[in-house]
Amino acid sequence: MSKIHQHLSETHILGPRTKNWIVRVDTADNRPWLARAPVCAALRHHQIVHVGIADCAAPYRVVRLHQGGTYFMACFGGEGRVLVAGKWQRFRAGTAYLLPRYILNAFHAVPGTRWQFCWVRYQQPAAQRPIATASSPVLARFDPEPLRAAILGLHHECRGAAAPAPLHHWVELIHGYVLRFAQPLQEEDRLWQLWHNVAANLSTEWTLEQLARDAHVSAEHLRRLCHQQLRRSPMHQVIYLRMHRASELLTATDLKIETIANAVGYHNPFVFSTTFKKWIGWRPSDHRLRKQSPLG
Repeated sequence: MSKIHQHLSETHILGPRTKNWIVRVDTADNRPWLARAPVCAALRHHQIVHVGIADCAAPYRVVRLHQGGTYFMACFGGEGRVLVAGKWQRFRAGTAYLLPRYILNAFHAVPGTRWQFCWVRYQQPAAQRPIATASSPVLARFDPEPLRAAILGLHHECRGAAAPAPLHHWVELIHGYVLRFAQPLQEEDRLWQLWHNVAANLSTEWTLEQLARDAHVSAEHLRRLCHQQLRRSPMHQVIYLRMHRASELLTATDLKIETIANAVGYHNPFVFSTTFKKWIGWRPSDHRLRKQSPLG
């Protein structure tokens, strides 16, 4: 296991200087950090289990080894660190990130500075269409202020009159702002179609040249567009889609690892295992063992 991942374990450390404003969908999850949060049943319309705002400082640290639903975070102040594709990334104001279910989710405050962010945590039943699509960015620029205001509005209403109509409107705004990031209007519709085609045909031996041909652009132009929209190269996007699908299959099915490797484009199980470990943090067999208790 890589040095980044070998010391990670399921963690939720708030620290004495952290303040949270949280709303949850019901009282079923009564972990201490959620226990005093007001309830809004309207969150269930979009399968949201909790939303919140954090104003935190070290030693604030959260690790979810096997999160069971999509997680969205948007930073509006200070700086923290988030683990994306096996690397710790600086996470500053005006930035958001979106992780699909079954992916390692880890973030922490930086010593010596405060960090402010808001989040939306989805639960994703098997039959529900995921929030994140094949063309969704993972880490990108985002204006967090409308989302922060909507979460504060929901929290205030829940603590006050809790009238159904305002609660509904606040929830719709929150979900809409997440969708603005997860499913952006694509200026380059060809890329939107390209990634959905790749996601539907992961066993294909994709090359940069094939991707460019399918998108009807040059290879260099495709590189530029991918870095602008997704903050990664075209081939890294292919790997990301393959690893995401593999993590889903490992969790939701009993298929053999070799079968899953073939399904996502790896004819050599060793290469698949090595790539999966690099991107997700552990071997495919270990990932399957961790599926029993997804938290968020």
